[in-house]
Amino acid sequence: MILDTITKANDIKEVDPQELDELAQEIRDFLIEKISKSGGHLGSNLGAVELTMALHLALTLPEDKIVWDVGHQSYTHKILTGRRDGFENLRKFGGMSGFPKRKESDCDCFDTGHSSTSISAGLGLVKARDLSGGDSTVVAVIGDGSLTGGMAYEALNNAARLETNYIIILNDNNMSISENVGGVSTYLNSIRTDAKYLNLKDSIYYRLLEMPRFGAPIVKKIQNAKNGLKQLVIPGMFFEDMGIKYLGPVDGHDIMGLVKVIHEARRVRGAVLIHVMTQKGKGYQPAERHPARFHGAEPFDIETGLPKNEKTKANYTDVFATVMNKLGERDEKVVAITAAMPDGTGLKRFKNRYPDRFFDVGIAEEHAVTFAAGLAAGGMKPVVAIYSSFLQRAYDQILHDVCIQNLPVVFAIDRAGLVGSDGETHQGIFDLSFLSSIPNMHIMAPKNKWELSDMLKFAVDFGYPIAIRYPRGTAYDGLKEYRTPIILGKAEWIYRESEIALFAVGSMVATAETVKKKLAEKGYAHCSIVNARFVKPIDEEAVRDAAKDHKLLVTMEENVLSGGYGEKVLDYVTGQKLDVQVLHIALPDDYVEHGNVELLKKEVGIDADTIAARIMETWQKSEL
Repeated sequence: MILDTITKANDIKEVDPQELDELAQEIRDFLIEKISKSGGHLGSNLGAVELTMALHLALTLPEDKIVWDVGHQSYTHKILTGRRDGFENLRKFGGMSGFPKRKESDCDCFDTGHSSTSISAGLGLVKARDLSGGDSTVVAVIGDGSLTGGMAYEALNNAARLETNYIIILNDNNMSISENVGGVSTYLNSIRTDAKYLNLKDSIYYRLLEMPRFGAPIVKKIQNAKNGLKQLVIPGMFFEDMGIKYLGPVDGHDIMGLVKVIHEARRVRGAVLIHVMTQKGKGYQPAERHPARFHGAEPFDIETGLPKNEKTKANYTDVFATVMNKLGERDEKVVAITAAMPDGTGLKRFKNRYPDRFFDVGIAEEHAVTFAAGLAAGGMKPVVAIYSSFLQRAYDQILHDVCIQNLPVVFAIDRAGLVGSDGETHQGIFDLSFLSSIPNMHIMAPKNKWELSDMLKFAVDFGYPIAIRYPRGTAYDGLKEYRTPIILGKAEWIYRESEIALFAVGSMVATAETVKKKLAEKGYAHCSIVNARFVKPIDEEAVRDAAKDHKLLVTMEENVLSGGYGEKVLDYVTGQKLDVQVLHIALPDDYVEHGNVELLKKEVGIDADTIAARIMETWQKSEL
């Protein structure tokens, strides 16, 4: 196999050009085989195979730099930089990340995971290069979806001022552009990036400007005439008007054509955008037909493309989807907003049923939140469904545009807590902390699927800013018999005993049940469980009540310790001088890497065995 000859960066340069298409097919076969077993981002990687190969042929790594926006399309890049063996443990604990990681390879120049960041990061690398006197090439690769994020345009605005080379590649797998436009623009691109043309253009430009009185007006007229022509034949006038040279559209699956245009782009003294057309999922029919399903795929059968593990129980996203449909039917003021995740957040059914009340704003979480604030100010009941990790991007908008005005926006925070294989950039472990710091915000977390339903109904009619955070995965269906009506700031006693009280938040209630059993097996039979329900405001009465007949309060949350629920309980206990000890069970104030969720819980100390052991150790040391 040709792929066997690729063991380190730049080995692809030794491959016979006649064999490059064969190598591309081998890479696709390899990715399909490996991801069918491990799961991962398949569609985006299959679409970027030739583009990645072209970059590695045109550039020299690690001297030259490639910044991958989001980074979920970097699998071919990893293969071409000698990390093929790492796919045996892709996205597993201790194994290779599914995203670029600087600590993993010198060829990964910037860690990514969230969207719309590559142009900003690349611009920083360009300026660092220029300030240090370097001459490396810097390339930012960004998808058409990521280009919906406002940060990308902020970076483009700054990149337009550059007088040194910076290449931005727009990997477009959605837009259709006619052959005629493509043919004309390809021809113009060759002329406009020719070294002789660029030198002549600069020479004429500066000579004309030196002419007194008449020089500047002539330059202006030439520019107006040139722009008028470009409006007719060049589809990238938006970028040209910003001051960024546009090349394209280019066939994203023509390796040597891509290499040629990258070399042309390197001659441009300034920012240049190459518009590359690709097909998501290319080369694997199930992924071509169902690109959304293969964005982040679970292990699947290669022949059929169907998941190997059939889902037997509803997950929290399914429950949210069902309840949102019912709320939409009951109340015409209920509207739903998502940031390019209608499938992932469960809003696809709402979209199909109430298209006029569904809004997908693209990868633009900041806009999503302020847009929701406007809807609320106009009398609607907006529900913003965003993953916990991505909601961080809209902190300022939550604070300024929603909470200062005390507007009734509901935040449905999916993937809260540990999410597993996607690692540090996707773990939803900070939302309790950053939301708790905002005045007027209220925060809930359900113990099971029925409580999520009840909380969502409560939140929609609450009338003030409120967030519901729930985890990824199967919805817990235990404790069905405990369904006390939701009251603002009130916890729910599940088991009322004495000595030890477990105050558990959301997903940790199920863990608390197991902890209680383990403690009983070790002779600690008196243990209460309190379903915290509200993280802000906390139920001070329940804490005070528990302190009367318990010696140890244990707070349990799937969030970092700093700023979380446990600290709020401790602050209250200390302020009231309550005679009770508090033990915090929370995630360390750190970033948690990728891996199986249950394994990660054990690693960070929030699994039932570790919690039970810590409680017994605390009890014995304190002689409670």
